[in-house]
Amino acid sequence: MKSEISSRLPDIGTSIFTVMSKMALEHGAINLSQGFPDFPIDPKLIQLVSKAMAEGHNQYAPMPGHPALKKKIADLVQKTYQRATDPDSEVLITAGGTQAIFSTVSAFIQAGDEVIIFDPSYDCYDPAVRLNGGVPVHINLLPPDFSIPWDEVRSKINSRTKAIMINTPHNPCGSVLSDADMKKLSSIANEFDLLVFSDEVYERIIFDGQTHNSVLKYPGLSTRSVAVFSFGKTFHATGWKIGYTVAPVHLTTEIRKAHQFITFSVNTPMQVALAEYLDDHSHILSLAKFYQARRDFFLEQIKGCSFKPLPCSGSYFQLLSYEATSRESDWTMAERLTKEFKVASIPVSVFYKDQSDH
Repeated sequence: MKSEISSRLPDIGTSIFTVMSKMALEHGAINLSQGFPDFPIDPKLIQLVSKAMAEGHNQYAPMPGHPALKKKIADLVQKTYQRATDPDSEVLITAGGTQAIFSTVSAFIQAGDEVIIFDPSYDCYDPAVRLNGGVPVHINLLPPDFSIPWDEVRSKINSRTKAIMINTPHNPCGSVLSDADMKKLSSIANEFDLLVFSDEVYERIIFDGQTHNSVLKYPGLSTRSVAVFSFGKTFHATGWKIGYTVAPVHLTTEIRKAHQFITFSVNTPMQVALAEYLDDHSHILSLAKFYQARRDFFLEQIKGCSFKPLPCSGSYFQLLSYEATSRESDWTMAERLTKEFKVASIPVSVFYKDQSDH
């Protein structure tokens, strides 16, 4: 055995969420740096999980997912996005959104393939591409609204470009892609024959009457796209790690090949419980209003301070500008806020390949 191991991700350390949460604990700070809700899930859902366990649903689920849950997802996609979906061939249940993304990238990206990623970007995108031999091509979104510079996108496409990865509603910016954005994406993807990997885990958390524009809504786009969703986000149960993908059969077939060797199947009693829970859509339909009330409350409480809220149209993140307070780096500010003022946050520069600090 060689004395030294050559790392495939030499620049990757402990995630920023772990670093800031540890710092918050050490300094007794309010932890606003961890991306999960601080309120309980519906007791009915817990009861349904217990019921599924008691009824014997404790062995491996089928590799693609429990049939009843896939059927409920297909029905929900039809109702929400008016896209007819075959539950048997176009839905895959995954161990959370991150595993769905990794399985998708593993299914399609080979050595030398380029994948366009928009920064700031969720921290699993770039490593997933690199671990599969691909080349991430990072393009910075345009602040302060974090819009996509479509002319730059077009300029970066070449014969090696295989896919574009999008995220809407966006983590961590809270921006959402418009109908015009999706039509531009569709035009570019079709012109250059590209795949689209669409992270839509915050689909239900969208504010101010805006609409979530899923790739599934656009016929010219959905035929070449993989949409990734998360029950953890929708039902406030991030620790359950249950998500799913929706994609046409020729794409889903390939994702399943990777999925079966990454995790094979997903927690059975929770799948059974979620299938029954989805008989009632009231929770899903009220989720945007529920989270917007919390966002609005937060913004109301910080009125009068020197932090300026940036636009937030979806997800459960809120960016704040401290331009009126300091010119120090966001890393330094985040550390000082935690240690001196006992409030832990996340510096956005960590989500940029070039560490842009706005």
